[in-house]
Amino acid sequence: MSLFYDRAKIYVKGGDGGAGAVAFRREKYVPEGGPSGGDGGRGGDVVFVGDEGMSTLVDFRYKRHYKGDRGEHGQSKNMTGKSADDIVLRVPVGTVVLDDDNGNVIADLTEHGQRVIVAAGGRGGRGNARFMSNTNKAPTLAENGEPGEERWLRLELKLLADVGLVGFPNVGKSTLISKVSAAKPKIADYHFTTLVPNLGVVELEDGLSFVMADIPGLIEGAHTGAGLGHEFLRHTERTRLILHVLDISGSEERDPLEDFRIIRKELRLYSPALAERPLLIAANKMDIPGAEENLQRLKDELEEGQEVFPISAATGEGLQALIYRIAQLLPDIPMPEIANYDEEHLVTKAEPEKRFEITKDNDHYLITGKEIEKHVRMTLFDHEESVYRFQNILKAMGVDDALRDAGIKEGDSVEIAGVTFEWE
Repeated sequence: MSLFYDRAKIYVKGGDGGAGAVAFRREKYVPEGGPSGGDGGRGGDVVFVGDEGMSTLVDFRYKRHYKGDRGEHGQSKNMTGKSADDIVLRVPVGTVVLDDDNGNVIADLTEHGQRVIVAAGGRGGRGNARFMSNTNKAPTLAENGEPGEERWLRLELKLLADVGLVGFPNVGKSTLISKVSAAKPKIADYHFTTLVPNLGVVELEDGLSFVMADIPGLIEGAHTGAGLGHEFLRHTERTRLILHVLDISGSEERDPLEDFRIIRKELRLYSPALAERPLLIAANKMDIPGAEENLQRLKDELEEGQEVFPISAATGEGLQALIYRIAQLLPDIPMPEIANYDEEHLVTKAEPEKRFEITKDNDHYLITGKEIEKHVRMTLFDHEESVYRFQNILKAMGVDDALRDAGIKEGDSVEIAGVTFEWE
């Protein structure tokens, strides 16, 4: 399992279809007008759309239930009910959608504008005009709308942040991320069940915002998978800008220039593309004696044009300039390519589903199963012909025989999808 993800769990349900109508033409000079009940409209789908302007699933923490509207019912004069509008939910590019029941991947949104239906609306029920036949010229039969699909989804976002903080342990990354709020922007903490204490949304007063992640300390040999190695590096690949935090004071008995070389080397060995990612350097702990000399040594060694920001995360010194520079650079940095979800997860095993199951409790029989429950919900039980058709469906599916085999007797009750019938 990957080390850290932004995650959310939500319930989605497509809208139910509208019911079909039972109606007959009532016209002058037409003594026996034919059936004219129209079909119901389709229920609204719940649709996800990839949006590269978003970088977190935090909205789904506050609202977790999404239901599509039902289609309108059919009307007389063969008028079909209006179909409901879809519910469109925007999710960050890089979101993987999994079925919470079985863990199967439903979608991997890797492109801006990519659309995926995650819960389809039900089709509209047929009106009685559809049931006319040579043997039945005036059917009083119609259908309820089909129920919309419903499911719990797990959303996982692998695109971690706009800005990834890299650096050795204890250089002050966590302090920096928690202090950015002192420089006018404010930080919202998201809680991850991970080794990452902080992922913050830095908001500036003019409506600009970006996501900053404090990534676990990188150690020498990370590119070979040592320590957190690959987990760290794999996530940095989805970062647009790297902020390299150095303990410029050398307070941990390490040389900041040596730290800088090691981490640059690790990034290059793991991924040349990553080493080319835009980089800013935050020279932290400027409030500690010895920092000034090391800062000068660092500047002397760096290539021309490499930007260094002397800061003190502890006192807040220099943070505002750093944050505003990041906000200025981000719009011009393209999103890195997002790798697709591992193919192995996309395998779905086709297992033939039982059409129905019967459980018995004394003289009460409960029948469950997707197909049979759908037929119950689509049957209009106040029309005799609809009930008769439903009985034929039960026979055709083998339900009658199965109940007899299970020992059902006259007067026993049978329950399907919350509707109870008496066995005759």
